[in-house]
Amino acid sequence: MGKVFMEQAFQYELDKGNKLFIPYIMAGDGGIDRFIDTLKQLEEAGATAIEVGIPFSDPVADGPTIQKAGKRALKEGVTLTQILDELVLRREEIGIPLVFMTYINPVYKFGIDRFFNRCEEAGVDGLIIPDLPAEHLDLISGPASKHGIAIIQLATLTSSRERISELAGLTEGFLYAVTINGTTGARNAVNEKIGDHLQILKEYSRVPVLAGFGISTPDHVKEMTENCDGVVVGSRIIDLLQANKHSEIKELIDAVKVNTIQNN
Repeated sequence: MGKVFMEQAFQYELDKGNKLFIPYIMAGDGGIDRFIDTLKQLEEAGATAIEVGIPFSDPVADGPTIQKAGKRALKEGVTLTQILDELVLRREEIGIPLVFMTYINPVYKFGIDRFFNRCEEAGVDGLIIPDLPAEHLDLISGPASKHGIAIIQLATLTSSRERISELAGLTEGFLYAVTINGTTGARNAVNEKIGDHLQILKEYSRVPVLAGFGISTPDHVKEMTENCDGVVVGSRIIDLLQANKHSEIKELIDAVKVNTIQNN
């Protein structure tokens, strides 16, 4: 487990000619009892890895869909401790990498060293903390390295080339390309200029570049992956899980596979 496992899983898919697909879920949405089963369901649908959101009261990077999912989980009484405990008990049932997406406050409150130690025990392979700027990475870099957990950086549309170079040098596992100016959430169309932005990120990054925020259809997935290595899809996945539309989740994931048989 850990960042090496994630790197190997990504390279395996890329070597087959596939792109990477990382669905996002809110841990505990629907209750902690559904957590592991949801992970298994997404793995069976073909996900390369899964981004696991940790419920938090002030999710500044998240749009309405993910905020509501977090509130549902918090209402169920789901905690970071419960999520980690579930993974310690059942992580072996999931054969793909897991990336936590959280904010720095829950990590700090839990205890930074304790958090990373527990993450290693739980088989967490990577971590995204959107409100921790690169300038303060030293707050967690030591424990993260000690426990083999990748720290993934986000590059935005407003990032300068100098900043992109810095973030690309720091990121592990993959570079997360934020494709909109704003919070997460499904959008009807892809920014026309995003291809150029993704190409710039690819120039600088030594690890795969994955696009996220606002991706909601198979066509969006295909369009994005013309210029990068894969996608992260969150709000749309949450909506489809809520509606039990599992076939539509598979259609989204299949859009990154080269050997998918098209019906039209």
